[in-house]
Amino acid sequence: MSLTDRTKPTDVSLNTDLYEITMAQGFWESGLVDYQATFNVFFRENPFDGGYAVACGMGQIPDLVENFVFEDEDIDYLASLDAPGGGPMFKRDFLEYLRGHHLDLTVHAVREGDIVFPREPMVRVQGPLIDCQLIETALLNLVNFQTLVATKTARVVKAAEGHPVSDFGLRRAQGPDGGLAVARASYIAGASSTSNVLAGKIYGIPVFGTHAHSWVMAFPTELEAFRAFAKSSPKNCVLLLDTYDVHQGIKNAIVVAKEMEQRGERLAAIRIDSGDLAKLTKETRKAFDDAGLPYVKISASNDLDEYTIQSLYAQGAPIDSFGVGTKLATCDPQPSLGGVYKLSATRKSADEPWRPTMKLSEMSYKRTIPGVQHVLRYYDANDCPVGDMIIVDDVAASTPGDVAYVEDILDAYTTYELKGTPRELLHCYVKDGVRNGEPDTIEQARERCHNAIMHLDPAITRFLNPQVYPVGLESGLVRLRHDLAAAERKQSSRGGDSE
Repeated sequence: MSLTDRTKPTDVSLNTDLYEITMAQGFWESGLVDYQATFNVFFRENPFDGGYAVACGMGQIPDLVENFVFEDEDIDYLASLDAPGGGPMFKRDFLEYLRGHHLDLTVHAVREGDIVFPREPMVRVQGPLIDCQLIETALLNLVNFQTLVATKTARVVKAAEGHPVSDFGLRRAQGPDGGLAVARASYIAGASSTSNVLAGKIYGIPVFGTHAHSWVMAFPTELEAFRAFAKSSPKNCVLLLDTYDVHQGIKNAIVVAKEMEQRGERLAAIRIDSGDLAKLTKETRKAFDDAGLPYVKISASNDLDEYTIQSLYAQGAPIDSFGVGTKLATCDPQPSLGGVYKLSATRKSADEPWRPTMKLSEMSYKRTIPGVQHVLRYYDANDCPVGDMIIVDDVAASTPGDVAYVEDILDAYTTYELKGTPRELLHCYVKDGVRNGEPDTIEQARERCHNAIMHLDPAITRFLNPQVYPVGLESGLVRLRHDLAAAERKQSSRGGDSE
């Protein structure tokens, strides 16, 4: 099911910041309707002080582009807006231009589940300047959050050491759409299931859930509650032990497990949601083993993240699965990826060559990379990535060698030697406003993520002080950036007058 199956096209086109539309009007009024642009989506720092990020949300870009259209009710709403200084905010002729307007964009992006790194383009958008501007906010909204969630989940899954992790975050997520995005992105990044039933319906993700503390509290005794649940859901029976006292809960669960055995059934697992999880799960495991119930699994929840899970296993906790909610859905402790959308090239029409542009900024880390960019990832003989090279369009047409020397994006004194086989990282999702084939399925994206992380150097995936993955600029791009910066500073010093 697509991005827009739950919304009308109007919900897509107006899901934007107001300044995107005011700028579009300005471009239209300035006679720049045929003006072409290239924008790139990238982030500046790896989230969670980690060594990588997991690209996600790109598979929904074709739906976004094809359904981004201003219908009559959208135009009526925009026409009703007044400017702060008085009078209508938008001109009638401009609104008629928008009415029924479709985006004529070509979009290249990293495939979902691939690993990405700071400052390299995750998405490249090309087409009419107005169209590129109109889609900015919706595109960033789509890619930023899902990439952040997928990265957080990949870290949690790594800490779980192959044991199932279920997304329990819906009730703490940022609204209904946020809950769906969490379920989708977390599954791509390796979560085994979700508690979100709607996400299961829309995306085909396995759903999981049994009962809460209220179930136990609704019965006169915990034992009666356990018996009633075992009778109601004998094929999906996981008992929550910590409503009152875990130690007594263990005894009651063992009684019910034995009764189920007599009926030819099996208690699947127990779950503990509070207390000293390492100590309590050890006690639980011993009690069930001593009772001849080694097949009963132990699940843990309660504000878990990658660090608590790692700590639990370091203490020898015999936990078979995890339910991770709040800290996954809210991406604690980092609520935003910080992905940006920056102009890198322009031209007056589609028949002209691109003119590279860059933002200098007073802050060096905000300076951008000019040109129509591509990313070449170099792989060694074991298909493991060793480094990425950012190149511009004219260089992309040449045949790259098996050895490349690149300059670090921020530090001109740091260079990297990349050896191996280069592959283009950006894939064409949309061509001239129409999807370029069907995106990968969620299962294909999930498999790609698993393989990508398995082939990544463990020094990069470790939680503490991860190694920096080499990403640099091709020598021609280094010169272009330097020359363009020098020219822009020279022009600025003359007050903007051109020679």
